[in-house]
Amino acid sequence: MPKPVLVIGSINLDVVAAVPHIPLPGETISGTSLERFFGGKGANQAVSVARLDYPVHMIAKVGDDDNGELLRRGLRQAGVEVRGVTTAPETPSGTALIFTDPAGRNSIVIVAGANGKLLPVDLAKFETLINSAGIILLQLEVPLQTVIYVAEMGYRKNIPVMLDPAPARDLPAKLLLQLAWLTPNEVEASYLCGHPGQPVPPDQVAQSAEDLLSRGPRNVLIKLGSQGAYLATRDGLRQHIPPYKVRALDSTAAGDAFNGALAVALMQGKNPVDAAAFASAVAALSVTKKGAQPSLPTAQDVSKFLKKAKVSNSPVLASV
Repeated sequence: MPKPVLVIGSINLDVVAAVPHIPLPGETISGTSLERFFGGKGANQAVSVARLDYPVHMIAKVGDDDNGELLRRGLRQAGVEVRGVTTAPETPSGTALIFTDPAGRNSIVIVAGANGKLLPVDLAKFETLINSAGIILLQLEVPLQTVIYVAEMGYRKNIPVMLDPAPARDLPAKLLLQLAWLTPNEVEASYLCGHPGQPVPPDQVAQSAEDLLSRGPRNVLIKLGSQGAYLATRDGLRQHIPPYKVRALDSTAAGDAFNGALAVALMQGKNPVDAAAFASAVAALSVTKKGAQPSLPTAQDVSKFLKKAKVSNSPVLASV
């Protein structure tokens, strides 16, 4: 049996409002619909893996409110092994408030709740589960001390660790040295390179990847949304991964779909370029549906899509 993907991270209930445009500071607007979905970057990545028919375990925390058991049940029904999902007493479950506009863009506010209670002491109880993993997926919606603890453990045990550095924040130099994969989007990459508040300009993507690669990760993959992705590896590989042509409806969880698919492809033995191309297809499919986890495609969906999909004629990014 293949070694499972292990996701350690957040579980949220997403409350999604469709709006004519993303509201500006101080602006009040009328929404057109309100829906609830299972979400959280960690849970989204775990469900992405499960939908692709690959074994996946999750370590996380939910609250002792009504949403806690609802979120745990949703993961289980999606095919995620949840024995590592525990309950934080007297704490609400994590919640995300999401605005989505007609172009598929979004704005998100996270209330951590039980996610903020996932600490290293909790992970010590699941060392056997961690040891069994083929790859570990992390994000930044749980305490940074927990992320650091897991990365150190993975590095020590020679288990590759993939970090999605979202939400963007400063990261310790030692943490970057212990990563097999660093997968920021263009805003997070810009933040890590010292330019918060703005995406990496297209002509600086390759240089930003070089900057991040020089800090220690073995592989850097910058997710560029409708422009695809850019891959840089310690082995010297530099490759723009083109996007696929789709009609975007909701970009929520597209990055999570990408990371889950990338982990699956790597565990199945694909090389980094082919793995990234597969992940790009999965992410593209995810933006064609509303919601976080409901938008995540199955292995059958992806197979059908790839038989007729066309890559976009986006400009190839300059290399350094």
